[in-house]
Parts: sequence; C-alpha cells; structure tokens
Amino acid sequence: MQKLSELRDGKLAGTRFLKLSEGLEEFPREIFDLSDTLEYLDLSSNLLSTLPEDFGRLSKLKIFFASDNRFSILPKVLGDCPDLDILGFKANFISEIPAVSLNINLRWLILTNNQIPSLPDEIGNCKRLEKLMLAGNALKSLPERMKDCRSLSLLRISANQLTELPGWIYELPQLAWLAFSGNPIFSQPPIRSISLVHANSIRLGTVLGEGASGTIYEAYIDSNGSDAVALKIFKGDLTSDGYPEDEMQTFIAAGFHPSLVRLLAKVNEGIDGRQAIIMELIPASFYNLGRPPSLKTCTRDVFDEKLKLTSVQMMSILKSMASVSAHLHANGISHGDLYAHNILINNKGEVRFGDFGAASLYDNRINSFIEKIEVKAYGFLLEDLIGLTGIEGNLLRELLKLKGQCLSSDIQNRPVFKKIVEKLNNLKIY
Repeated sequence: MQKLSELRDGKLAGTRFLKLSEGLEEFPREIFDLSDTLEYLDLSSNLLSTLPEDFGRLSKLKIFFASDNRFSILPKVLGDCPDLDILGFKANFISEIPAVSLNINLRWLILTNNQIPSLPDEIGNCKRLEKLMLAGNALKSLPERMKDCRSLSLLRISANQLTELPGWIYELPQLAWLAFSGNPIFSQPPIRSISLVHANSIRLGTVLGEGASGTIYEAYIDSNGSDAVALKIFKGDLTSDGYPEDEMQTFIAAGFHPSLVRLLAKVNEGIDGRQAIIMELIPASFYNLGRPPSLKTCTRDVFDEKLKLTSVQMMSILKSMASVSAHLHANGISHGDLYAHNILINNKGEVRFGDFGAASLYDNRINSFIEKIEVKAYGFLLEDLIGLTGIEGNLLRELLKLKGQCLSSDIQNRPVFKKIVEKLNNLKIY
C-alpha cells in the first residue's frame, strides 16, 4: 500500500503498480503523472463515486480495481483505456451499466454485490471475456447477445432474480465453471437430515484457514473426547460465488463419498448468530494440488514448478474426481468450482474434495447439460495433470483422446461423468 503524499512528492515516479486507500472522495489527478508506466491501479476501499473525463490518459493501464466505493454508475470512461484487461467494481451501489463502459478488451469483469438490474446487449462485443462475476445483483435475465462471448469460461450469476438459465448458455464453447444458486430457477429439493451439535459443547482451537465464506477452526466436541474436528463458521455475507447458506445446503445434500471432505454435523442455532458446520479434520499429510488462478492465467490454476506426479498418483486423482463428480451430479449438484486448488491430495494420490461455495442444486431429471458444463472443467483438470506427469505410450494416447472429448466445443459430444469413470477404470498403467 502506497500513500498519496508519496505520489504528490514524486517518490512513486515510474511505478507500474499503485494502491491507494485513504478515504479518497475524488480521483487524485497526480495519478496522471504515471500515465506512461502505470499498469495496475487499485483504488478500492475509498469514497469515490466518479472518475475524471480524461481517465483514458492512463493508456498503459491493464488492471483497475475500485471495489468498496460509492459508484452508482459504471463509469463510461472505462471504455477509453486501450489495454484494460481486468476490471473490478465489487461492492459498490451500481445500478446502471452504460454500453460504452464495457471495454471490449476486457478479459475479467467483477461486478459482484451491486444493484444491477440488467446488462446492455453490447456485452456481446467483449469477445475476449473469460471471467464474469455477477453474483449478488438484481438481474432478472441475461441479454441474448452474451452468446457472442465465445471465450467465457467462468460465469458467476448466483444470488440474483433469474427464473431460468437461457438456452444459449449451453452453446458457449468454453464455459466450464458456472454458479447459479440463490435464484428461483430450480425448485429446492428436500435436504437430508444431519446430526446437530450444540454450540456450548464445542471448544475452539486454532484457526486453520479463512476463505470468502467463512473461517475454519480446529475444534473439539465434548462428546468426542480428544478427537479434533474442523469447524467452519460462515460469515453470513454474500461472497463472489453466492450465499454461504447455499454453500451449506449443497454440502449437506452431497451426502457421503470417500473422496469428499466428510461433513459430520451442523451446529444447532449456529455460533454467535452465524451458521456453522462440523467436518472431519483432514490429516496434515494432505496438501492442495494446485493454487488458484492468477491475474495472468485468469481462469486456469497455477502449479508449483517442482510438482511432479507419478502415473499412479495421476490416475488415482482422475478416477477419484470423476467418481465424486458423478456422485454429485447424481444428487443434483453442480460443484461449480472443479479446480485443482480445491483438491487435497497426499503422496498416495488419495483425494479429499470440498469447498461448495460455488455449488448449485438443480433438477438433473430435466437438465443434462449442466453436468456437461462441469465435464469441461474436468477436461481442463485432465489437461493440467497430464502436464504434471511424464506419461507416454498408450496411456497418454487414451488420456489425450478423453481430454479431447471432455473439452469438445459442442456440449452434446462430451461424455457424462459415469462414462468417464468407466473409461478410466478400463485403462492400464504400465
């Protein structure tokens, strides 16, 4: 984090990265002194409501974040920056999207948690758009011109007012990660009963991790003796993927699978007014297979350069993920975030899969295409794992063939997960 005083004193001359958060009510004109070099600008967590008419002078700008401000209209001047690639206006008060504000060069657009009732047809002009975050708005429909966003791979439309998924969604050739919970699209299926634990019987331990939807603690339940569990306390606010309440409901609906993180109980009446669940404590021998996408990779995971998998590990992961995905879709659940960074593995290639933040319940009796959207995500995972494994010969040929089927641009040609499981079980490791 830099300071406005440093900018005014000329101490930031030539910088490519600028982040200011000082309760700014007006755009600091001194930023234009950096127009020849500035590529990354973050003005989040200020009090801004407008941008200057000559904002396009920042001709080198590639990434601009202005989340947690007071914008009510997405500024038209955003269309004037020739190299703008990533744009984030999360948690403002935006209710209007002028067509000219949608820079046609955008690859990643974040408009989560605003008040947007509709999108202009001109969004179809954003041919490079790969990642579109619209959760937590007031959308009742999506413009048909969005079908022209042929590069769109990740779409978050949870927590809106949509009554249907338009048919053109299934024609998007690259769409692999879709979240649509919190909309009146599909009727809510009955959720299975689950054990309840009272909060006063829980002893909190150390914090294990924190994500967008909640905080996970090591914890102890009096009736369990000394066995530790993992306790997740939901924040109760909207996340970039949707409502935490929907995350909890889909996790409960998922039931048991040996490769899923095991859900043990729900905390009766929550903790301090917040919903909470109890899960198995994952052994320390497990680690994340990948890391989340970077600003550069956009929708694709990042992997440790030193990570190498044996063919046995790879096949174990592929079989487990195909099996657990088949299980979820059989229960009418689209995970929405089938990524390596949500997969925990150990050195044996055993899998624990979780994080239902982007998961959505749907009626699998009337819609088979949603599963095949997730198959596309599996195809990308398969592609990544092949790259981490030095396989060759027949196994490589068969996996490349399967990858091609999963990544088919025609959703009709992709296999369902049950068929993928059968295919993998017939492959031999040499």
